[in-house]
Amino acid sequence: MQPQPSRRRISPRRLAALASVTALTLAVSTSAGNGRLSPAPSPAGAGPSALSPTSAHGPCTITADRETQMSEGIPTAPGYTRSTGTVRALTLMIDFSDAPGEGDALDRYREFFPQTRQWFATSSYGRLDYRPELPVPDWIRMPKSFRAYGIERGAPFDPGYRELVRDIVAEADPEVDFQSYDLLNVLVSPNAGPAALDTVLSVTFAGNKEAPSADGVPVANASFVYSRQDDGSGSYDRTGYRVLPHENGHVFGLPDLYTAEGGGAVGHWDIMSEDWGANNDFLAWHKWKLGWLDASQVGCATDPGTREYVLTPLALTGGPKLVFIPLNGHSGYAVELRTRAGNDEAVCRPGVLVYRVDANVDTGMGPITVHDSRRDSGGCTRSPNVHAELSDATFTPGETFVDRRAGIRVTVTAAEAEEYRVRVTRTAQG
Repeated sequence: MQPQPSRRRISPRRLAALASVTALTLAVSTSAGNGRLSPAPSPAGAGPSALSPTSAHGPCTITADRETQMSEGIPTAPGYTRSTGTVRALTLMIDFSDAPGEGDALDRYREFFPQTRQWFATSSYGRLDYRPELPVPDWIRMPKSFRAYGIERGAPFDPGYRELVRDIVAEADPEVDFQSYDLLNVLVSPNAGPAALDTVLSVTFAGNKEAPSADGVPVANASFVYSRQDDGSGSYDRTGYRVLPHENGHVFGLPDLYTAEGGGAVGHWDIMSEDWGANNDFLAWHKWKLGWLDASQVGCATDPGTREYVLTPLALTGGPKLVFIPLNGHSGYAVELRTRAGNDEAVCRPGVLVYRVDANVDTGMGPITVHDSRRDSGGCTRSPNVHAELSDATFTPGETFVDRRAGIRVTVTAAEAEEYRVRVTRTAQG
């Protein structure tokens, strides 16, 4: 992370925690499997099955050509929760004898809802009807102490963690019909374990073949949130809930975009990178992958030569949102327009974002890299404790991104109130 004057840096303990969670995601996502909390597959399916890309989009639907953990490829692998239509999110609050829930369990629930539901409604342009459901509005006490489970970093394949999941199912099953839901959110009493600033325990596992069954279905797509996502910057009341949309992003098949070094690859341009501090949406690539963009909203720049494209702000419903420039069958450049609106209300430099996507790169290892139009500038955000360097990475009219080796140029030629124009040039070798 770049040190910022008069701003707090993410502590070494925090970075170590992020590295731990990256390792966890690699462990839990080795195989997407076919597990679902709900036994009946949805016609919408996971990812862009509702998108129906045309043959012209074929070169832009990059895929992994080797085994990859939570690949950025399109379509999303089977086994994850569908990301369009109505999704019922079973939400349970649990506590322990040595970490009893403080106050009303509904207060814990209100830390995340209705904010999480609204975040997904805004990001998906209404295509994801995310419905949190609370069949047990009280703390569910686990039969063992938190210490007895031996959960230190949330690894779901640890024996203690598997025992915890089995106990959650056993305690909740008399009052919960698990087959009625699409995913599970477990909101743990925040005094269980260390603070998030020290160690991140929150974790998601999806398509987990070792998941216990309840009511005849595997509890295979689940997100666990432990301590409060409070970095000490004073932003918790506004942004603390966003740890849950981040974790649910994994349930929908999205990888971690931060690495062991922190948010230096993507900054706060996607909630799968940094989910605290400055507000951030999903990248347009993720919205296409999730089925929230139509084929008509995605331009696929495959042919040599020069072509002009129009982009409208990612936060606004309708209009062209993404231009993709494939490099080969597993990678390419994405181009989109980010402005100060919707979930992007804290964008400090509106403009065209250019980033590389590689479907062959594992979660937490940098599958997406944002290209910085102002290297070593220190960024423009005043939000504390975020990777500020990339906050001004966008390109504005008259500026050009160039990859000489690939023979690709992207120039922002004009900007109006609700659209930008970009010129994409690729030579024959591209």
